[in-house]
Parts: sequence; C-alpha cells; structure tokens
Amino acid sequence: MTVLNDTVEQSVAAAPLPAAAERPDEPRRIGGLSRSGVLASAGAALSALCVTVLLFGQLAPFSGTLGFAVAAYLVFLALYAVLTGLEEDGQTVRDRVMTVVLWTAAGLLFSALALVVGFTAWRGRQALPHGNFFTEDMQSSGPLDPLTHGGIAHAMLGTLMMIAIALAITVPLGLACAVYLNQVPGRFSRFVRTIVEAMTALPSIVAGLMVYAVWILGLGMQKSGLAAGFAISVMMLPIVIRAADVVLRLVPGTLIEAAEALGASRRRTVWHVVLPTARSGLATAVILGTARGIGETSPVLLTAGFTAAVNADPTDGPMVSLPLAVFNFVKSPEPTMIARGFGAAAVLMALVLVLFAIARVIGGRGPGQLGRRQARRTARASRRDAERFAHPHAPQLPPSTDTEPADTDTGPAGAEPVNAEPAAAGEGRFVGAESAEPKPVHTEPLGAEPADVGAVAAGDGRSTDAKPEPAESKSVGTGPAEPEFVGGPAAGAPAGVRGPRADVPDPVPVETTGETTGEDD
Repeated sequence: MTVLNDTVEQSVAAAPLPAAAERPDEPRRIGGLSRSGVLASAGAALSALCVTVLLFGQLAPFSGTLGFAVAAYLVFLALYAVLTGLEEDGQTVRDRVMTVVLWTAAGLLFSALALVVGFTAWRGRQALPHGNFFTEDMQSSGPLDPLTHGGIAHAMLGTLMMIAIALAITVPLGLACAVYLNQVPGRFSRFVRTIVEAMTALPSIVAGLMVYAVWILGLGMQKSGLAAGFAISVMMLPIVIRAADVVLRLVPGTLIEAAEALGASRRRTVWHVVLPTARSGLATAVILGTARGIGETSPVLLTAGFTAAVNADPTDGPMVSLPLAVFNFVKSPEPTMIARGFGAAAVLMALVLVLFAIARVIGGRGPGQLGRRQARRTARASRRDAERFAHPHAPQLPPSTDTEPADTDTGPAGAEPVNAEPAAAGEGRFVGAESAEPKPVHTEPLGAEPADVGAVAAGDGRSTDAKPEPAESKSVGTGPAEPEFVGGPAAGAPAGVRGPRADVPDPVPVETTGETTGEDD
C-alpha cells in the first residue's frame, strides 16, 4: 500500500503543471469616454458638491459664490483622483486629472468669449436691425434722436482707411524684418530682436504721443487719418515681426539647403521657398497685428481727432474710428446712444472676423497642400517642362541621327552596305569601301572561301575550310565587283535572325574558283 501511494505521488509530481493563463497586454485608452470614467467623474462631482455645502453652511464660516465654486472644484479634483486610483495606476491618474484641468480651462475661455460676444450683440440688438445705422453718420443726429436717425458710416469708413494705411506700412516692413532676423544671424540681429521684444509691451498712448509730437507738432501737419495710421502701425509692427519670426523658424532647414544646393541665391530661396512654405503662418501673424491695431482708441484720439461727419480723405481733416465712436456713444446717459455704442462694438467684432477670413483665403492652405488654382498652375508648368525636355538639343546644333543597329549579319571591318533596302531585307551585301564611322562588325577568317548563295539561303552564311584568325584581319577579294562577304538569314526565316538554325541541316561545302589572300594589317 505504501509503495502504491509513493508511486502515485511521484507520478503526480512528475506530471507537468498547466501553465497559468497570462493576461494579454491591453493598450491604455487615451481618449474617449469609458463607463468607469463617467461614473468616477459623476460621483466625484456629487461628493464635492455635498462636501462644499457642508463646509460653507455648517462646518466653516465661509461665504461667497466665487469661493464656493473654487472650493467645490478643488474637492472634485481630489475625489476624482481617489476614485480613479482604485482601478488605475499612478500614471493614468495623473493623465486623467490633467485632462480634467485642461477641459476646464478650455471651457472657461470659450464661455468668456461667448459671454462677451453674446452680451455685446444682445445690448446692440435695438440698433442693428435699422438700415440707416450702417449708411448714415451722426452729423445731423443728436443724443435724443431715435435709432431711425443717424448711424456709424463715418466710423466704419475711418476704421477701414486707418487699418489699410497701417497694413500697407506694417506688412512689408514686418515681414522684411522677420526674414532678416531669421536668415541673417549675427550681433546686430540679436540687438534688433531685443528691441522688437521690448516694443511688444509698448503702451498705445506712448505710440500716439510719439506720432503727435513728430508729425503734428514737429512737422506742423494737421490731425488726420494718415497720422492715426502711423500710430497704429507702430503698435502693429512688433506683433507682426515677432509672430512672423516664430513662423519662419518652423520652415525645415532641408528645404533651404536643397534650394541652395541647386544653385539658387539667398534672395530666390527666401522668395520661392521660405515665404511660400510659411504663408499660412504669416497670414496669422498679420491677423494678430491687425487685431491689436484695430481696437486702439487713445492713439486715434490724439492723432486723428473726432468728427461726426464722413471724411473720405485721410490726409485732410479729422477722422474717427469705430473704437473711438463706441467710447463716445457709451459714455452718454441716453439709452439710444448706448444702444448705438453696443451696435458699433458688434460691427467692430464682425469686421475683425471678416478680415480674418480674408487673411485665411490669402494665406491659402498648409505646406504641401495645393488648391485647385495652384494645382492647375503646377500642371501647366509640368507640361511646359515636359515639352522642353523632349527637345534637348540646342537650336544651332543638328539633332542626333544615331539609331539602333539592326540585328543582322554585317560584313568585314570597313565595309558599307551597297543599298539600304537590301540591307533592311536581310541580304547583308557589302563592298570593300571604308565606312566613315567604325561600327562593330562580324569578320570572316582569313583564307576562307565565300560560300555559295544557295548554301547561304539554306541557313549558313559562313565559309568552310578556314582557320580562325584575329578579328582585326580583313579579307581582300581579287575581283573588284566580286563581293567579299555574303550573309543573310536562312530561307523562310524572318529578317534579323542570324546564324544556323537547329532544324536546318549543315550545308554541303561548295568549291569556288575565286582566290582569297589575306594580309595582316
């Protein structure tokens, strides 16, 4: 019995144990919603609300709506991290908590933007439906007049003319300075970059005072839209330079190196490679500068003055802009003037949106993405290049007449075909004339006797009873009209086939009366 039990135990111990089922590695989900994530966020939100109510109502003497919201959010983050940590590791917990923080920041920013736009449009809803609000000025209207009289046509025209002058000055200077900072590194470029970064924080009133002191007091010019355009360009210039410099740095250096390796100059490389590659980013830089300059009020007030009538001449007389008109409308106690002010602010935001859309269209698509017009232009250029490559010879040089030699038997070196048609037919008849151009030929050995034409037709064009000699030797015939070499395809074989065929018997040697002598060259 003991022996039997020991044998069973040994067999059980010797038997291989089944391998434990390994859990396959599953990739962690980065985005999307999951059941556990939704339950954890909902539970953390409810728990945070309850804890904050207890803190502000029972446990602590806290009060205030802002403090309540901040405390509830912090408690929510802590509880959400705890609930997520029950199922996930530390890396996943940190990732989900930071995801919640980023979504919260994005939601706050979007809510603030929607609140500003919505509040402005809501307060200006009384003035926007009237058509005269966009076509009339305030020259013959006062604060007590209803909304059916007066408008902001003078302010809209003034804003467009001022920003056009500022863009005409800022865009070429800003892009040129950005290209200089990016393509010409050195001590002076570092100095210029430092000045540009310092001008980014320049107060707008300082720019207005500078233009007022130089243009109006120093040169004796009058207040006008041109002076306001100068002041706005001073505010826009550092923004455009800084943003364009950052965009140009993103252009791959391999593109510039490839253009210079092909022999392009620095100017052509910048104009045809760097600027087109960064075009969409440069359009964004211009939009950022425009958004900064179009909302300025104090420089316009110092340099352009104020008027209630339409002035289409930017060099003569005062001119008003939309931000300045909004400021004058809103400070009035009359409800109709306040409605006009909010309506003008809504028009200003719509104008910025339109300018942004125009810049997006001008900027085009991203690098490597062509529109329909660009694709058609590229296709036309490719067709022109293909036509040019099809004629590689210069006009003064004759075209090459080299053709591929036909796959036929040729005569000895220095022989040329008597007629092109028999040669094309495969007869291969040659005379002893020297050819103008040496070509690779098949020579006959010295001392060989020419075979009979009938034997050649039977499938063999070689001489018999001959010893092989070097390929440089040539055969000289005794008769001037007697052919030295006769060769051609076998009877019934297609042209271009040379040598004996396997299905044709060897030809019978034929005695000839001609004598052949050979001399070494």
